[in-house]
Amino acid sequence: MIDYNRLAIRDGHHDIGRMNRASKVVCLAAVVCVTADAAFAQFIPPGASKFNPPPPPPPPSPKIEVPQIPQMDAPPRQSYQAPPRPSFSDRITNCLEEGAAAGLGPSDREAYSRACANSRY
Repeated sequence: MIDYNRLAIRDGHHDIGRMNRASKVVCLAAVVCVTADAAFAQFIPPGASKFNPPPPPPPPSPKIEVPQIPQMDAPPRQSYQAPPRPSFSDRITNCLEEGAAAGLGPSDREAYSRACANSRY
């Protein structure tokens, strides 16, 4: 069996009392560090987790505007602008569908859709 007190004295400058005090100070510092972290922690409401992010802020309230009320004596505003012309692709598609609905075969539909798309609109 090893006698640690005799070992410490035999090697020279060891003071067991100082070593005990130093270990107590280190342990006390570790305890203070662990408990201080909990003291500065953010408040988490009951039922929530610290790993969930906070909810986003609420959206801004809608802008409320009074609608324009038509006047009885004001003339109605009409748009005299022609509707936009459909694209060539849309015209071809419509003409192919019309040819298929009329019972035309594939080659007849091709000729019909070409003539139809170029002559319309």
